[in-house]
Amino acid sequence: MLVDSHCHLNFPELFANLPEIKQAMQDNEVGHALCISVTLPDFPQVLALAETNDNFYASVGVHPDYENIEEPTVEGLLALANHPKVIAIGETGLDYFRLTGDLEWQRTRFRTHIRAAIACGKPLVIHTRNSAEDTLRIMREESAQQVGGVMHCFTENLEVAMQAIALGFYISFSGIVTFKNALTIKEVAKQVPLNRILVETDSPYLAPMPYRGKTNQPSYVKHVAEEIAKLRGISFEAVSTATTENFFRLFKHATA
Repeated sequence: MLVDSHCHLNFPELFANLPEIKQAMQDNEVGHALCISVTLPDFPQVLALAETNDNFYASVGVHPDYENIEEPTVEGLLALANHPKVIAIGETGLDYFRLTGDLEWQRTRFRTHIRAAIACGKPLVIHTRNSAEDTLRIMREESAQQVGGVMHCFTENLEVAMQAIALGFYISFSGIVTFKNALTIKEVAKQVPLNRILVETDSPYLAPMPYRGKTNQPSYVKHVAEEIAKLRGISFEAVSTATTENFFRLFKHATA
């Protein structure tokens, strides 16, 4: 069995086809999925997916790409996270690729999420793009190692991965690892400890080969696991078992 540790099933292109997506998950032995919150107004729909599907879970958070929207507070995140199907805080982090200028508001928002995660004892789902140095610095300054979490859709080098692992974080690989030119990410997938790896789709984005350029979905996480198995020279079953065990070890509030 596999777990898609990061997807956006509330996004219109997936939500409209939910019965087919759930059937495809079953057909490909993808047993569970973590539905990720990116804004506070969208959170009720994310939570509803988790409440109405035994094998779906939810996170609560505000993505760093969203500017000039309702800002989260520690108290507000804690209130929303006080639900048995909410197993993580995020997606949060830093993104210096899409936005430029004074991004101190991103760093403040990131600190808010870390403080909420520590307060409720639920791990973080961290997004970092062109911002690894600041991301790791803030993680250390805010003692993110107290709760740990996952560096989702990892696209950095092995040094960054190992620094995150040293802070108690897991490294999650998306369909990018199947792309021919993703040599740095492939090397990370070969080298990081197997007991620190998760797999994800980030659907509807980043569909793996052979579906690149099409709408992604949780069942395609199988191709991510197959590529990691090939890169490491181990069986698909070994990757499937390890990543599923890792998911439930990290997200202790999730029930298999």
